[in-house]
Formats: sequence, C-alpha cells, structure tokens
Amino acid sequence: MTPEGHEALQEELKNLKTVERPAIVKAIAAAREHGDLSENAEYHAARERQSFVEGRIGELEDTTKRAEIIDTSKLKGKTVRFGAKVKLADEETDEENTYQLVGEFEADIEKNKISIMSPLGKALIGRETGDSVEVTTPNGVRYFEVVSVRFR
Repeated sequence: MTPEGHEALQEELKNLKTVERPAIVKAIAAAREHGDLSENAEYHAARERQSFVEGRIGELEDTTKRAEIIDTSKLKGKTVRFGAKVKLADEETDEENTYQLVGEFEADIEKNKISIMSPLGKALIGRETGDSVEVTTPNGVRYFEVVSVRFR
C-alpha cells in the first residue's frame, strides 16, 4: 500500500469512529423514544447502518494493521511493478492514459489508480517501455503498448 493510501484509510477509520459511530448511537436512542421497536423503521435503519459501520471499522483496522507501506518515491527502474505510473497507448485507437499500480484497497479508476490484482494490473507487472500487453476485458481482448514507466 502507498503511504497516501494508508493515510486515506486511517482518515476513513477516524471518521467512522469519531463521527459516524456517535451519530448512529444518537439515532438509535432517538428511535427508541418512539416506542414499539418491532415496527420502527428509523430504529431498524439505524441498526442496519450501525452493523455496516462496525463491519467497516473492523475491516479497516485489520487492513491498516497488516498493511505493508511502500514509499513509491524511493523506487526506480524501467520495469512495471507496484507503485509505477504507467503510460499506455491503446493499439487500436492510439488513445493514451496513465495509470498508477496500487494495492486493492486504494484502487480508484476515477483517479487512474488500478489494483495490481486487476486484469490490467496483472498484465502490466514485469513489462517495460515498448512492450505490448494483451488484456482480456469484459468487452473482449485489448492490446496496449507501454509508452513509459515512472515512479514519481
């Protein structure tokens, strides 16, 4: 996991514990004041939200404790591996995009961060500038050329 990804998970965990959890406790208390809990939609919604938040807290605590933090700014080389920013050209359309290979918990396609466990991430590992990469996608096989590899 990158330091930025670890920090983002720590922030989410802090928010869940200090903001979400207390708000849910208040919502449950307020819903209880309305009487019969068996038909109280507010109560059941708050309990469901509480279950989700507690589950997410447990998942984040486990993930952040077990995470191996890799400072990608100290990495270098020409081979694609974790942390690399890879510029790819679609061999059919010549469209170029740059992606960073990150851990599965920090992957976000809208920020061009892809998991090393994704089909594209797996296909890129070990490649170098100029290599052609074949990736099986839901829309069929696509081919990309590795235009550049950088770590900063």
